[in-house]
Amino acid sequence: MIHSTTRGLILASIVAMAATGISAANDNWPHFRGPTMNATVADNPNLPETWSQTENVEWIADIPGIGWSSPVVWGNRVFLTTVTAVGEFEQPKPGLYAPNGRPIPPPLEHDWLVFCLDLESGDVLWQRSVKAGRPDFPRHMKNSYASETATTDGERVYVRFGELGLFTFDMDGNEIWSALIPHMPTKSDWGSASSLVLHDDKLIVLYDNEEESWLAALDTHTGTEIWRTAREEVSSWATPYIWENDQRTEIVTSGVNRIRSYDLDGKLLWEMNGEMSWASIATPFSSHGLVFVNSGYFRDEHRPAYAIRPGASGDISLRDGATSNEYVAWYQPKAGNYNTSPLVYGDIYYSLLDRGFFESYDVMTGEPIYRHRVRVGASFTSSPWAYNGKIFALSEQGDTYIIRAGREFEVMGVNSLDEMAMASPAIVGDRLLIRTQSKVYSIKK
Repeated sequence: MIHSTTRGLILASIVAMAATGISAANDNWPHFRGPTMNATVADNPNLPETWSQTENVEWIADIPGIGWSSPVVWGNRVFLTTVTAVGEFEQPKPGLYAPNGRPIPPPLEHDWLVFCLDLESGDVLWQRSVKAGRPDFPRHMKNSYASETATTDGERVYVRFGELGLFTFDMDGNEIWSALIPHMPTKSDWGSASSLVLHDDKLIVLYDNEEESWLAALDTHTGTEIWRTAREEVSSWATPYIWENDQRTEIVTSGVNRIRSYDLDGKLLWEMNGEMSWASIATPFSSHGLVFVNSGYFRDEHRPAYAIRPGASGDISLRDGATSNEYVAWYQPKAGNYNTSPLVYGDIYYSLLDRGFFESYDVMTGEPIYRHRVRVGASFTSSPWAYNGKIFALSEQGDTYIIRAGREFEVMGVNSLDEMAMASPAIVGDRLLIRTQSKVYSIKK
């Protein structure tokens, strides 16, 4: 039995970690960027800090096809998605290229697949096909038809395959329900990428496109739509964030036109004209009692990042050149991210830009600390993660740069897997799961 004083200290520690966005216990990694969507976990000397294709590798699972969804974990099960195609088609490559996607889908037979792997061995526990045939909607060549990360509550795993629809399985691979999502055109034919999130018995789905954008909640047991809220929004690719603050629980969304927050019934709580960049991709998250929202298309002069306090209502837009107000704690006009999402570690807000620049800001004031380039020629889509006083940044080239946390910039080393990578990793127990273009690595001391 735990003594009451000890229990109080444990609870206080958990509350403190939650306030700073650090995951106190990471036995499960249930959705994109982990339990807090901040991708930081408590220090653990058993977590790996160096690796290669052979060093500190517990197992490697070969995954067919192409999918940029991140692995998610519950118990001893690892879930991820991919799409295979029969025949030759244009392969993704690192770096910025081709501003528009291909409007005509590859005329090949595709198979949309869900994989469940054993966490300890990498063996395939089950594999399910949700559809086979030719796609009838476009995508960017660097994107995939399996870019949305699954989510799980330990009873079911919920999968979104873009405009194909939603598919739900129990933990043993039995399909429970599915729901179609009619295809709508996306900006520049990029396709979709916003992942699913859960709150209790509600599955939250965001679909911002060029014709009919919406946010919806579905019943996790049946797939029945509970509510749907129309959004005056254009295409965005950011995953919504469930912000459980000290006043209420709300759904924070990033968009090109407006930053918006909704209650759990889909009613608008607050919004602001963030004058966001051309592409809103980075996912909101919270730490230190603030929620952070940003966007940073690399060609835009205005690439904003905002820190917002809880309790807002109505329009909280900044006025007349202000950099803060009652609810906007701070604003930086050029701190936004393009493809990656930022993170907070300790008292510092870190921003990894797609072209390899790494920036840091004071988490409470937004004051700049430093700006350096990680490496010339490196490009980044995977979001960074942190533990043991270090920040890890996985490049599209498959190299993970180890950056010392703190107010002085230092690249401490590089771990190479020598294959293109765009998925963000999962951290469970003393394992790090990294997905590359064709494999999943379990990295473990």
